[in-house]
Amino acid sequence: MKQVLLGINLTILGGDLRNVYLIDELEKLGAFIKVLGLPVARRSKVVLCHSLEEALKDTDVVVLPMPGVNHQGKLFAPLCEESYYLTPELKDSIKGEVLFVVGFANSYLKQLAADLGVELVEIAEMDHVAIYNSIPSAEGAIQMAMEMIPITIHGSNAFVIGFGRTGQTLARMLAGIGARVFVAARKPKDLARIYEQCYIPVTFKELEVKIVEADIVFNTVPALVLPANLLQKLKKDAVIIDLASNPGGVDFEAAKSLGIQAVLAPGLPGKVAPKTAGKLLAKVLPELILKHCKVRDWRDLG
Repeated sequence: MKQVLLGINLTILGGDLRNVYLIDELEKLGAFIKVLGLPVARRSKVVLCHSLEEALKDTDVVVLPMPGVNHQGKLFAPLCEESYYLTPELKDSIKGEVLFVVGFANSYLKQLAADLGVELVEIAEMDHVAIYNSIPSAEGAIQMAMEMIPITIHGSNAFVIGFGRTGQTLARMLAGIGARVFVAARKPKDLARIYEQCYIPVTFKELEVKIVEADIVFNTVPALVLPANLLQKLKKDAVIIDLASNPGGVDFEAAKSLGIQAVLAPGLPGKVAPKTAGKLLAKVLPELILKHCKVRDWRDLG
């Protein structure tokens, strides 16, 4: 394996198990890596840090967890007992042009990046990243459905709401198992593609009538697409798995009051297939890292 990251200093902050496997892959590419908030072993090119200041010192690129931080700046670090907060006071620890890479950046993180004077790149919505992540997301969602419903996926009426990157992968996998796949979409071109791929196309207006047939509903749309009036039309033993980013697209309070199982399940790649998810991230990050370092070095020469 070519060590394309040789001589580059990376910092990995927190995250789930996918970041543990990501570190292994980035180390193979030659990077020197400082780690905070993850249970990894120290080795020649992997150093464990005890503070954010130590982790950020003399780094070129900071890789944050896919969810980043909360609105108080608390780092997403479920594998660590300590709590770490990213604040503007860390500016003194950052020298030169530094790249921050994150899955999703909330308003706090965007403002923090401006305060720290760092470049911030969100990768979760990049097409190739989202398509890679759709594989473990779809498999994980189907696994959850299998555990929650009293029938087989084969022969079930499975509704997929949204025909984006995850929706397309999910529909294909469900059809492969033998489900009768309904796909709800808004755009005429998506409805045409749904028909072409032998799924059952459903407009959002038709969803109000068709949803009574659903045994399982998978939502991928990050907006309220399953309000109380639609939930009332579902079978009582139907199951909803919401893959959209928090807060999802389901009225969860209404679902609870109606006795319908509804689960918000973002971040499945890091939960159900962390090794695969880490390897997929390692396909994406080197290009971003090298591009940043190349531009930075060019500016330094200027």
